[in-house]
Amino acid sequence: MDDAARHEGGMQVRRAVLGDAHVDGAVARTTEFTADFQDFITRYAWGDVWTRPGLDRRTRSCITLAMLAALGHEQELGMHVRAALRNGVTVAEIKEVLLQVGVYAGVPAANRAFAVAQEVLASAGEETATRD
Repeated sequence: MDDAARHEGGMQVRRAVLGDAHVDGAVARTTEFTADFQDFITRYAWGDVWTRPGLDRRTRSCITLAMLAALGHEQELGMHVRAALRNGVTVAEIKEVLLQVGVYAGVPAANRAFAVAQEVLASAGEETATRD
């Protein structure tokens, strides 16, 4: 597959996972300085990796949430919480992923990830149970 086809396929997956509004915003912010990077992530991350048949999008979303939380990449984590919902990951499953992060990446990473996820879920109108 040539670069143009990988870019096109990657853009389709990127839009399906992240949503048109997010992708349109990223494209609109592209400058001469960032153009090569935008092309790279569209072709490589979205066109080569996210399109592979070995894992479905739900599983890829769960893995991505865990890695972003463990690494403390909060802005990307918020974006991928929204993407996970779009990919059919439930709020309960997001919670389980973040609990797993607490065990293997540490409580501080999971604590911050829960805060980011709860904020995103609330803004998306998703219920997160609270204790009285």
